Amino acid sequence: METCSGAHHWAREFEKLGHTVRLMAPKFVSPYRMAGKRGKNDANDAAAICEAVIRPNMRFVPIKTIGQQADLFIHRARQGYIEERTALINRIRGLLSELGIALPLKASAMRREALAVLEDLPGWCNTAIGDMLNHLGRLDERIREYDKYLAQLAKQNDRACRLMKLAGVGPTTATAIVASVGNGHDFKNSRQFCAWLGLTPGQHSSGGKARLGSITKTGDSYLRTLLVMGARSLLMKAAAHSDPVSRWALQLKQRRGFGRAVVAIAAKNARMCWAALRLGDAFKVPV
Repeated sequence: METCSGAHHWAREFEKLGHTVRLMAPKFVSPYRMAGKRGKNDANDAAAICEAVIRPNMRFVPIKTIGQQADLFIHRARQGYIEERTALINRIRGLLSELGIALPLKASAMRREALAVLEDLPGWCNTAIGDMLNHLGRLDERIREYDKYLAQLAKQNDRACRLMKLAGVGPTTATAIVASVGNGHDFKNSRQFCAWLGLTPGQHSSGGKARLGSITKTGDSYLRTLLVMGARSLLMKAAAHSDPVSRWALQLKQRRGFGRAVVAIAAKNARMCWAALRLGDAFKVPV
């Protein structure tokens, strides 16, 4: 089946009836629908799915359990509050700029200066900006609450605890990976998992010449973002540590620059996360 909002529910129902279910991203199915056919209808969709599923290198979406979906609910809600907070900060900055008040980009400095000029705002401007700042504070509290939920989920999950032993992987990243891929059995190796996350370089090869470009950025953008943020934190703190991973990260930064080093660390962490999920207690954390 193609993935949709209810795909995981129907996949579990079909598995109860003895069927083997494979979920595919719609973008992997659409090329087979357009080959030699015109228009999108149920018949063409079914034929495209039958054609796509037999491809030897087709990547499937792991079927999630109800528990995994419940954990992802926490992630989705938290991410929604974060996006709402970011939009609200930009709205406050944009409205005050119309009055000639330029606020700094840093969120904490923006709030401090917005509060400082609040009493001097004319008319209803004071009311509107004051309400937005109050709502911003409530969003901060809600996000902190969800951070506590994720920390609690991580402590209760053995797989998440195993992932958190890796540098650059915290409770948010660990619980998101476990909730998304389980034990990683849907991927043959760590490179396939890394490619599924879009952390492998895109190829533009022809005539026997291999040309590698930037990363593909396909797959789950949320997991990829968390891994990149963790890698950035690891690299920024690497100078204060002397472990092999930190030394490797600093050497990579000197050779390839900060941005490429961050992506390389994120890809390395993704591969180690897959190995930790597949090997279980047999996995040894690099020290």
